[in-house]
Amino acid sequence: MEFTLIDRIRRRATGRGDVVLGIGDDAALLQPPAGMLLAVATDTLNAGVHFPDGTLAADIGWKALAVNLSDLAAMGATPAWASLSLSLPAADADWLDAFLDGFLALADAHGVALVGGDTTRGPLSVCVTVHGWVAPGAALRRDGARAGDDAWVTGTLGDAAAALVQWRAGGAHDPALRARLDRPSPRVEAGRALAGLAHAAIDVSDGLLADLGHVCAASGLGAEIALEALPASPALLAAFDGERRTALQATGGDDYELCFTASPEARDAIAAALARVGVRATRIGGMVAGGGVSARLADGTTWQPARAGHEHFGNGG
Repeated sequence: MEFTLIDRIRRRATGRGDVVLGIGDDAALLQPPAGMLLAVATDTLNAGVHFPDGTLAADIGWKALAVNLSDLAAMGATPAWASLSLSLPAADADWLDAFLDGFLALADAHGVALVGGDTTRGPLSVCVTVHGWVAPGAALRRDGARAGDDAWVTGTLGDAAAALVQWRAGGAHDPALRARLDRPSPRVEAGRALAGLAHAAIDVSDGLLADLGHVCAASGLGAEIALEALPASPALLAAFDGERRTALQATGGDDYELCFTASPEARDAIAAALARVGVRATRIGGMVAGGGVSARLADGTTWQPARAGHEHFGNGG
């Protein structure tokens, strides 16, 4: 049955000219462009941890690839290939077809070829590895921030976390918020547009304060952000207000926007570069000497959340 599932995946996978050998052998053979660095990222999604019970298979497929493409976006890399490892409770061909509908729709949108992987029996779990490339010296790393840099975020924050709150409450939910949770948009084009302009970048997966904190730690700096500057969608503004909305935006995570730093002199160039790829970005603060992230309210006082973001092995999940 395993080989039946693999053959089902192989028949639907889209190829590329740089895939010398794809699905069906012990390993794929790939041809990276000459002179480029290979960028590789891996993420695992587990049922009940990374997506709510009852999430549609197509949405799981989309998100499994999206969170990985987001990592390449944060590096300013161009995606090319992906491998997929699936653990399934049973060999369900209908579920697999729906999963591939979502996975391959996003793969095709970004020119990504599925080149291999594995299937096995067990609790529902999806592991994806993506490969891409970036020119030497052009990668947007976490350790490149400089004191005096502006701190920016693309898009809006808090929507995915808000959808999760609504789902847990069991009441009415906003489809626009749920779409951000189920089908995040990896900012691949924005990441590439920022190459040569941004000094450092990270994708917002665990929460803005936590993820910007990683940039601070890697760069040996601190950050000061203005909470009132955090961008919010109309759906989030309508559903939550006050400190609850602030907490969702600052610590919620799962939006897969890019947080990046750049010189103030690059503001106009950044705005123009992102406008060309149809992505909005907002300045939310700046990088300073010291360490950690200081989040300030409109009156200038420091805001202290219960936690900075999602902790993968914390008591809260």
